[in-house]
Amino acid sequence: MLHQLMNSLDSLILDAISSLGIWGIFFGMLVESACIPLPSEVIMLFGGFLVGNGQLSFWSVIFAGVFGNLIGSILIYWVGKKGGRPFIEKYGKYVLLNQNHVKKSEAWFDKYGSAATFFGRILPVIRTFISLPAGMANMKMSKFITFTFLGCIPWNMVLVYMGVKLGENWETAQSYMKPVTYLIFGAVILLGLWWVFKLIKSRKAARQE
Repeated sequence: MLHQLMNSLDSLILDAISSLGIWGIFFGMLVESACIPLPSEVIMLFGGFLVGNGQLSFWSVIFAGVFGNLIGSILIYWVGKKGGRPFIEKYGKYVLLNQNHVKKSEAWFDKYGSAATFFGRILPVIRTFISLPAGMANMKMSKFITFTFLGCIPWNMVLVYMGVKLGENWETAQSYMKPVTYLIFGAVILLGLWWVFKLIKSRKAARQE
């Protein structure tokens, strides 16, 4: 089912870029960074293919991808910053979250936020969602923008370059990347389940005491 959904998204992306050109790449990468998991691999590899065909320029595709990422990330950062804490205060108990978890995430982002934001932009799946906890943890805005921008550059450049070099075979690279994406997606789900199990266990232990 996940595979079918990804294939449908791929077709939607290719149609949008074919119709809108550089703006299709910009809006696709904006959406990808706004917690909607469009596959950036497809967007930028196809962008590289269009560069190789002479339909788009290399740097215009890079800038469209990077600034699309940046705008989408800032939007979700503000959603986390403005709405995350009130949501947890009101509904957190239903999903095993409380103010203590927010404080821990703030402390973690104070210590590791720059590295997490930078390297998170390079990892499939993680890159789509990293902005939300950064906003909820109240990471300094200037630091968030700086490391988001810097982290987006290598990912986009590599994908576009691969798309240029592979030409009509650009989908070959995507086929190799998909298993990695699925693996990370599965790891995130397992970590989430482990975290929920740990919280439930700790709460039961606290009640017994």
